[in-house]
Amino acid sequence: MDILHLVDRLEELFNNSKPIPLSRNVVVDENSFMDIIDQMRISIPEEIKKAQQIISQKDRILAQAQEEANRTVSIAREKSERMVEKSDIYQSAQSKADDITRQAQLDAEQAQHDADRYVAETLLGLERELKRVLTQVENGINAVQPKEQK
Repeated sequence: MDILHLVDRLEELFNNSKPIPLSRNVVVDENSFMDIIDQMRISIPEEIKKAQQIISQKDRILAQAQEEANRTVSIAREKSERMVEKSDIYQSAQSKADDITRQAQLDAEQAQHDADRYVAETLLGLERELKRVLTQVENGINAVQPKEQK
């Protein structure tokens, strides 16, 4: 279940609770409250699993990029080794092989940078969302606790 939906249900439970006269406290149905909390305990690990899957995807993307770079470098070396003659053609081939190698390295670095940025943005978003949810839960708990327990 989506954690935000559970937070909404918790807020709805709080908003529908009966106020205690002459105080800021409300009476909350304990069973409903504990049911939502239990569901949150189940949902939060799912969000963490999603973050771990994103990290796994990042690692796979980086490995693929490195493999592609290695393959490109290998192809460039093979091509340059076949052109043994010391002529303009050899010089041109060597230059092209060097260009391909540099480009492959740049491509691999860019892919790694993009993957790192994607994972960082996703994890930061998840962190913000979890902090927001935690703040709402803490506010809900503070709102339903009697003043002498605070």
